[in-house]
Amino acid sequence: MALAETAASHYNVVWFKRDLRCHDHTALIEAARSGPVLCVYIVEPSLWAQADAARQHYHFVRESLQDLATSLRQLGGDLRVFVGEAVEVFTLIRSCAKFSALFSHEETGNHVSYQRDLAVKAWCVSEQVPWHEWRQFGVLRGLRNRNIWQAGWQQHMAKAQHTLPRQLHFFVLPMPQLALPMPQLALPSADQLGLPQHEPQQRQRGGRRQGLNTLQEFLSDRSQHYRGGISSPLSATTACSRLSPYLAFGCLSMREVVQATYLQIKQLPASATQQRRGLENFISRLHWHCHFIQKLESEPELEWQNLHRGYDGLREPDWNEAHFHALTQARTGWPLVDACVTMLHQTGWLNFRMRAMLVSVAAYPLWLHWRPVGEWLAREFLDYEPGIHWSQLQMQSGTTGINTPRIYNPIKQAQDHDPYGHFVRRWLPAMRQVPDTWLFEPWRMPASVQKRCGITLGEQIAEPLVDLQAATRAAKTRLLSRRAQPEVRASKAGIIAKHASRKKTAPRQTAQKRQVEASSQLSWEL
Repeated sequence: MALAETAASHYNVVWFKRDLRCHDHTALIEAARSGPVLCVYIVEPSLWAQADAARQHYHFVRESLQDLATSLRQLGGDLRVFVGEAVEVFTLIRSCAKFSALFSHEETGNHVSYQRDLAVKAWCVSEQVPWHEWRQFGVLRGLRNRNIWQAGWQQHMAKAQHTLPRQLHFFVLPMPQLALPMPQLALPSADQLGLPQHEPQQRQRGGRRQGLNTLQEFLSDRSQHYRGGISSPLSATTACSRLSPYLAFGCLSMREVVQATYLQIKQLPASATQQRRGLENFISRLHWHCHFIQKLESEPELEWQNLHRGYDGLREPDWNEAHFHALTQARTGWPLVDACVTMLHQTGWLNFRMRAMLVSVAAYPLWLHWRPVGEWLAREFLDYEPGIHWSQLQMQSGTTGINTPRIYNPIKQAQDHDPYGHFVRRWLPAMRQVPDTWLFEPWRMPASVQKRCGITLGEQIAEPLVDLQAATRAAKTRLLSRRAQPEVRASKAGIIAKHASRKKTAPRQTAQKRQVEASSQLSWEL
């Protein structure tokens, strides 16, 4: 039975950020061992004002906070929600009732959250308040040598999940009006925070209960289609785990997902070969998930500048606003690309291969710089995870200096993964009128066919912005030319030492094959 404390001589503040759960929550459990706890979430206007913030993210967080508050009330406590900047809020709490220490998980977020954490650290030092931070993913803060990262990941995932003690003591602020109780009082609206109006109507809903249900149905059923089913936009909706938003906002812990997956593998009958291979592949993607976050942790600047500075100025002078607008409005003229943008806009989700294709089209035939494209996609992806997102944007755009460029042909991708046009015709109604003959290249339809179908190119169906082959060839030439410069090649070794994976591969694999396979291990979504 949990007890409420109002006059304790000391208490600890547990600061929830992108870790919206009680289970396997190291910060909460460690804080509870040394005294009463005050559970806090802060709605920070500066974070929600950033270009990567979206209405769907905020509403997913609100739904997750409702679940978290319910869990805490079942333990005898509550979640107190403040609106303001972190340092201001902690100053306010401490002025009301001094706390002994601050507990939280480490966060690898965007630049603003990074600066926020530096400000909180400075405040804690000035106020002589210990700040205890704990790992949430397989990410090592202060990592100096990538050689030890793999072992660190395995060690973290193998540790026992933290469970709550039988008895929790909660601290009650003497002035409860300082914070909003959850869920009785509404939080600031998305409009009040100035968030963009759009919200996908078919997005996944937030909260730990939703996350656990998604995990269970994936492990028990959908995982049998994971291997081979995650590449096509037709099958990926159900074949993928769909766990990425619940990991991004911490409704589930990475460790509990890894261990639940291993347990499911252990319990499978010998005959379940396909499902076993699917779950093993899923484990590999969980590894790559943390691998990419580690890049941003080790080099926060890659959010806004090229990881390899030798690629500075490659695309920046050639920004084409018309191309960018057409991409965001699903008007590139390549049906699969436009269908993917439409689906993403309506659902907040897209499978990994189609995400890679979108970035590839933006980076090569459209020759767009990754940063504005990344801000747009960050708002579109419900599962936006800064560490994965910006690392992937740069890798797919060829500015890391260490990855072989993977340039996706949207026509070939459609032929391979949507050969009968089911996906394209679902999301682009005008394509339903197009005969199969012209499915992949509708701009080649003769005028007579257009008339018979009631379609005018450039209206119901967009025409390609550029000649795909010529534009892609020119882009590749420019990229490889920059890549071949002696000073660019000379800097490659340092980036490999700092950021490249050390995951072991089969001895017979060539270096080129290993690099291609590493590049293909996308973890934008799971």
